[in-house]
Amino acid sequence: MLDADFFRRWMTATATSVDREAERLTALDSPIGDADHGSNMRRGLTAVTAALDKEAPDTPGAVLMLAGRTLISTVGGASGPLYGTLLRRTGKALGDAGEVSEERFAEALREGVDAVRTLGGAAPGDKTMIDALVPALDALGDGFVAARSAAEEGALATTPLQARKGRASYLGERSIGHQDPGATSASLLVAGLAEAAGE
Repeated sequence: MLDADFFRRWMTATATSVDREAERLTALDSPIGDADHGSNMRRGLTAVTAALDKEAPDTPGAVLMLAGRTLISTVGGASGPLYGTLLRRTGKALGDAGEVSEERFAEALREGVDAVRTLGGAAPGDKTMIDALVPALDALGDGFVAARSAAEEGALATTPLQARKGRASYLGERSIGHQDPGATSASLLVAGLAEAAGE
């Protein structure tokens, strides 16, 4: 069973990896975006860990709701609303339970990803964070390590794609040959699950 501590560890692990990878995320964003994805995500997740330390929510749902609200209020560009919606909707779906099973979490996360797809209008193959999140969801039944691998492969697979959503889509064919920064940060989020579980 997964408790509030697990979800706090997930957010902390993600914040640590985004901090470590921020320059790479920005380098990926530079040719096809605003060259600020790494710094934006670092700022948002630093704020998330500070908020969790201050408020110490005691249910999984409350941890994710607070994290989502914080990202929406601190991350610039499209990333704040998208990641914030992902976490808030997942947290809302988890409700007030003190602990949740991995299966229940997977169901809630699917609701979160569906909300992101609705908000951004993106589908798999559009060269967005969805290209990492959907494969991760599909692999989650086999555990967090399998989900991490699927997300990483999904992010890498965005390189030959032409962007059809977001800022990169304005470049048309010039977006081909660049790994999507949003899919890359999404793969870091999924990797944080395995780390939080000690896997």
